[in-house]
Amino acid sequence: MMSKDQEKFEFRVDDSESGMRVDVFLSLQDVSISRSQVKRVADEGLIQVNESKVKAGHRLKEGDTVVFIRQEAKVYDVLPEDIPLNIVYEDKYLLVVDKPAGMVVHPAAGNYQGTLVNALLFHCKDLSGIGGVLRPGIVHRLDKGTSGLMVVAKSDEAHRGLAGQFEKHLVKKAYKALVYGDVKEEEDVVDSPVGRHPVDRKKMSTKSRRGKEAITRWKVVERYGVITLLDIAIETGRTHQIRVHLNASGYPVVGDTVYGSSKRANSINDNPLRTRVKAMKRQALHSSRIGFSHPINKNYMEFSSSLPNDMDSLCEYLSEYISRKFGV
Repeated sequence: MMSKDQEKFEFRVDDSESGMRVDVFLSLQDVSISRSQVKRVADEGLIQVNESKVKAGHRLKEGDTVVFIRQEAKVYDVLPEDIPLNIVYEDKYLLVVDKPAGMVVHPAAGNYQGTLVNALLFHCKDLSGIGGVLRPGIVHRLDKGTSGLMVVAKSDEAHRGLAGQFEKHLVKKAYKALVYGDVKEEEDVVDSPVGRHPVDRKKMSTKSRRGKEAITRWKVVERYGVITLLDIAIETGRTHQIRVHLNASGYPVVGDTVYGSSKRANSINDNPLRTRVKAMKRQALHSSRIGFSHPINKNYMEFSSSLPNDMDSLCEYLSEYISRKFGV
């Protein structure tokens, strides 16, 4: 029996749809859901084929009956909090926010307060509900330790439009990162699949047995001898992709305690510089540019964000260090 906050949709599979995955099938129907969202609701047992619960990758046959039960988002389960937000752009459909390092995007175990979602619920009274109970309006995310630009949907229509662009890799995302090492190349491309680490399931790896395509392009912005500032563009958005790819290339992100190593900081001979580098208590990674087509009027929009104080301050010190060391 369905509860009052559920809505049932039923479809019949025709010959042209035979062999199609159920997540693809449902994303093509008029039920306001994307493929990534289908996976989540399938995991919750809300998708059935011929009265049997199925996963998102289930292949359909002609004549199958597909039932999808949509849960209404319970935004009130997460409390609004008056937390300051650096809003770069806002209209009635979406907003672009510059997230500070240290802020978790959405509530999860151990982080039910102080998140971006808590702040958004206070600022916006009409956030998109597609993201579900704990993630209203959230189309993509940044790690807690990563700072920078994110786009947030304020309506279901905007959410669908933005989610579609992310799934098709149409959103342009660029980052700045401080990495250990004097990078030899001026620019390079890392094209290595990323998936769950074969041993440590909390980490991602390029050596996963089931890695998905991941492409990271980078070019050098500034060299500081022991550390390099990179400009990074990603064509895919795998979990921890940039950090995993850079570490695999021998250039771990400064301050990254998951994929980096304290040995890199300890190997810096200059004591004051080593102290400054160790003071970076989060991965020195910043979402510096984001570009997308407005989900309603289709106009292309692009936004940029300068380096946050902690990264900018370290860059200034590194420049002084190079000047002192080489007299330039």
